[in-house]
Amino acid sequence: MKVLITDEISREGLQPLLDDPRIELDIKLGLSIEELHRVIGEYDAIITRSGTQVDAPLLDHAHRLKIVARAGVGIDNVDVEYASNKGIIVVNAPFGNVNSAAEHTMAILLSLCRNVTVANASLKSGDWKRAPFTGYELKGKTVGIIGIGKVGGRVAMRCKAFEAEVIACDPYVSEKRATDLGVRLVHLDDIVRFADIITVHTPLNEETHNLIDAEHFKGMKDGVIIINCARGGIINEGAMLAALESGKVGGAAFDVWSEEPPRTETLKKLIAHPRMVVTPHLGANTFEAQKNVAVDVSREIVNYLDGRSLENAVNIPKFDPDLMEHMKPFMGLVGKIGEFVSQLAAPNPNKVTFTYNGKLARYDCAPITVCGLAALLNCHTEQEVNMVNARLVARNMGIAVEEVRTTESESFSNLITLTLESAEGRRSIAGTLFEGIPKVVKMRDFLTDFTPEEHMLVITYADKPGLIGRIGTILGEAGINIGFMNLGRQAKAGEAMVVLSLDTPADEKTLERLEAAVDAHFIKAVHMKG
Repeated sequence: MKVLITDEISREGLQPLLDDPRIELDIKLGLSIEELHRVIGEYDAIITRSGTQVDAPLLDHAHRLKIVARAGVGIDNVDVEYASNKGIIVVNAPFGNVNSAAEHTMAILLSLCRNVTVANASLKSGDWKRAPFTGYELKGKTVGIIGIGKVGGRVAMRCKAFEAEVIACDPYVSEKRATDLGVRLVHLDDIVRFADIITVHTPLNEETHNLIDAEHFKGMKDGVIIINCARGGIINEGAMLAALESGKVGGAAFDVWSEEPPRTETLKKLIAHPRMVVTPHLGANTFEAQKNVAVDVSREIVNYLDGRSLENAVNIPKFDPDLMEHMKPFMGLVGKIGEFVSQLAAPNPNKVTFTYNGKLARYDCAPITVCGLAALLNCHTEQEVNMVNARLVARNMGIAVEEVRTTESESFSNLITLTLESAEGRRSIAGTLFEGIPKVVKMRDFLTDFTPEEHMLVITYADKPGLIGRIGTILGEAGINIGFMNLGRQAKAGEAMVVLSLDTPADEKTLERLEAAVDAHFIKAVHMKG
């Protein structure tokens, strides 16, 4: 696997890749857009920070690319939707620099409140002045935090340690999360009205762009302090400058900007304002954070190579991490039965139904569905299908996908059934896990008990004496050894189904002999690629 690194990444954090003999690592910094477009087609993975735009034109040149790894929390420099359409996985490092970002928020907040930057410059210039630099304490202040996720939650705990009252706005967290942090959940309007200090900790997206604008500033307390260590553009910078110039805002501290490096006149004036404390996007710039995010994305690439699930993929459905280990075997099971039944079913399915019975049905089964869908569709399209683009491919092919869950199950504690419908009828297969081993336990109306292996053969025929012997004889004459045989039937002298595991594949001539010998209703060789 060839991996390209286009931004400064901690060498120490790349050790998981350097230690893996399967991985060839190229570090090429400062590439122009044209140069990057020219070379990206050679690589299977790319690791970036914020300095590389992984946009549609780049992805169109990335013919081999399987994974984009963003060594940091934000992914606003990656066109995730376009990557998803191409089946390219996007991973980030959402935990590696959260502590660093939270500490930097506190650093610039305290620097602003205690006039550290201007007092430092004054003393270094030879002056000894104290009165102009009288500051404010955090104790007793009301801190309004917009977004109490990974970083915002840590900021909340640190502000509580300074004996501040903390209120928070976040529509995506529970009351329990707020209670655990010791903060009170309120609406954004309440933060605007009551907070002495407002700090934002949300991602930048359509919902949060210009989240704080001129109207919000009008409703704030006089002398309010504004902090942005999240993403440039969450706070409208033109409105921020006007609020500083009018005296409405007592001071502000920004680490991030809507344009980096800043070039517009508005940003230059904002940065130069005497009541602004500014840093050049240093929130994640600690040695520890740089190592952590590099380690996190490196491990994700190794996980991808090893076929393990990716914990930090942003465009793959995923479970609660506490359930992930429990669910992994079921994702393996649905992948096997999906690949198996796709080779038996009629072409051009118009609907696929995933039915979950038993204890499994209590949980969100969407990632299992997507995993099974990917296995199923890989046999029906020339495009590579994976968990990233499976639903998109199904929609483009006009295939309806349905999911049914019920905790009731007659024979098994957990059962997964895939049903394909087409103009030619229905084909279904059901599987479960026995001590962690995938087993197919039902095909159509036939009860079965086998584990799919590399070379399989499925035959249905009218049940008559001696037919199993004929099958064994013909395979033996062709030099094909039978690994196991599973026989099912609906009634005596009715239709029977035999499923065989073969050490080597059966050729067309052998299949024709078998079909004639048993007057087969259906015969199909199955090759499990895994």
